[in-house]
Amino acid sequence: MLYALQVFVRWLHISSAVVLIGGAVYWRLILMPSSYALPAGEREILNERDAGAFRPFVLAAIAGLILSGIFNILARPGHSLSHNVMLAVKLLLVAHVFAAALVTVRAHSPRRTRTLTGTVISGAVILAISAYLRVVY
Repeated sequence: MLYALQVFVRWLHISSAVVLIGGAVYWRLILMPSSYALPAGEREILNERDAGAFRPFVLAAIAGLILSGIFNILARPGHSLSHNVMLAVKLLLVAHVFAAALVTVRAHSPRRTRTLTGTVISGAVILAISAYLRVVY
């Protein structure tokens, strides 16, 4: 039973990260550039609709990452200092991604492009740190 729970929590963590980071990457690198062909007013309407559609996914992904992340930290205690330092850096970047994602999907967000760019960059660094921690520890 414990093994099934661990598999489920791992799936929840990975799928939540895919939804949050993948959605931000798609929005920033595909949807936003393709909307530049529209007039400014229509582009703003489209961006607001995109934000409204993405909002429930962002909230669900953040909840999934928090729950599964806490489980993962508590289930595997006793790591080295260097592991804990890397994990702390990762968690700071995660806090940035959560905040930027929440600002991005807020209605009438004036810096949506900037916050999406920050989400994408921080998300890529988080994935790199996660891969490093998974292989080294």
